[in-house]
Amino acid sequence: MVRPAYFFISLFFILSSTLLSPVSANSTSHAIYQLIINEPIGPATDDYVKRSLESATRQKASLIIILMDTPGGLDTAMRSIIKTITSSSVPVVVYVSPTGARAASAGTYILYASHIAAMAPGTNLGAATPVQMGGISPPGIDKGKGTDKEKDKADKPAPASDKSAMQKKIINDAVAYIRGLAQLRGRNQEWAEKAVREGVSLPADEALKNNIIDIVATDTADLLNQLDGRVFVIKGQKQKLKTAGLMVKEINPDWRSRLLSVITNPNIAYILMLIGIYGLILEFYNPGSIVPGTVGAICLLLAMYSFQLLPINYAGMALILLGIALMIGEAFEPSFGMLGIGGVVAFVIGSIILMDTDVPGFGIDISVIVTFALTSVFLLVFVVGMAIKARKRPVVSGIEELLGSEALVIDDFEQQGKVHIHSENWNAYCDSPLQKGQYVKVIGIDGLTLHVEPMSNTGAE
Repeated sequence: MVRPAYFFISLFFILSSTLLSPVSANSTSHAIYQLIINEPIGPATDDYVKRSLESATRQKASLIIILMDTPGGLDTAMRSIIKTITSSSVPVVVYVSPTGARAASAGTYILYASHIAAMAPGTNLGAATPVQMGGISPPGIDKGKGTDKEKDKADKPAPASDKSAMQKKIINDAVAYIRGLAQLRGRNQEWAEKAVREGVSLPADEALKNNIIDIVATDTADLLNQLDGRVFVIKGQKQKLKTAGLMVKEINPDWRSRLLSVITNPNIAYILMLIGIYGLILEFYNPGSIVPGTVGAICLLLAMYSFQLLPINYAGMALILLGIALMIGEAFEPSFGMLGIGGVVAFVIGSIILMDTDVPGFGIDISVIVTFALTSVFLLVFVVGMAIKARKRPVVSGIEELLGSEALVIDDFEQQGKVHIHSENWNAYCDSPLQKGQYVKVIGIDGLTLHVEPMSNTGAE
């Protein structure tokens, strides 16, 4: 009786594992994961895409969809995302959606790099000309002068002959890069080059006609229906997609990606840097405060980490530090405003040129700069200046106020005795004998004992 029982129990577990294992496998291997990019391409976006694709690959996803709506972004982050997509063993679909979305600048490159490129009606892509670092206009053009016709001409891309050697190198590199991506995916290379050199754009329907994208879909459900049965090449091998009826799982940014998105915002990084500097200044001025130094150190480290990931102009950073130093100098050594004004000018110019790019979404708002410039003047010139003046004034309260004061000897003593000062009797110590009624001067304090020395005049109380 025992053996049959064990036999049936074992058979039950074997059948259960056999029936349940395909369900578990299908739930992971046939999953479709969806990411959403609806902001400028930056370090946080790169981290989000990379970690999400790694997670989807571990879960054996069958497809990854990236919903994209971006005005562009940083070149380094864009290239890192493209490397992640091209090296992925799971097919990646970049879908420009919803209606009204765009894949401009860096978004165009990412769209070209995807295994399957899709767009919703009413969306557009293009304008992939590299944004000039530092915001310097091409030579020979001054948008602030000239006739309206000349200004309109200045707003258009300058001819190749007018561009500097560095600009030519940047554009040629971008052209070679996007043509390579177009060749990899079998897409329109000529239009890709035109999007870089001339900054042209196209709506979704024309992009489909010109072999720039593969699909125009009204929504995600329509996209999955059109993808079902489609054959594509991934890592040199042809694969056939089976997407009909599959559920889409959305991958949201985790706490790390959200934190990175916050601190790599140029405005936030700028504020963290200034809070860090002010905190350390207050800590050095008043050692032992702890709170300003702790908060300042944390903010400054976060700012330095952000600046490591962002395109920083170190001349701008130096001007900001110089401006702060000049304003502190005005507090210590008043110069009728010359140091303070120079400090504000250096601070504002440094803040404006701190971000070494004109990429949308990666500049410091002028209102933030003005606010912190005025705050810096108030904090460093007036507050610190008043604190320094107060520090130079004689002490009028506390035990230190006794130093230099006159005291009256109560009884005769040789080294230790009692003196009367400020309506109080204190223990006193003197190197020479003292007599009752003699006036002495306090030259030191040791706990509750005053160190005194005789004065020239004596008399009774």
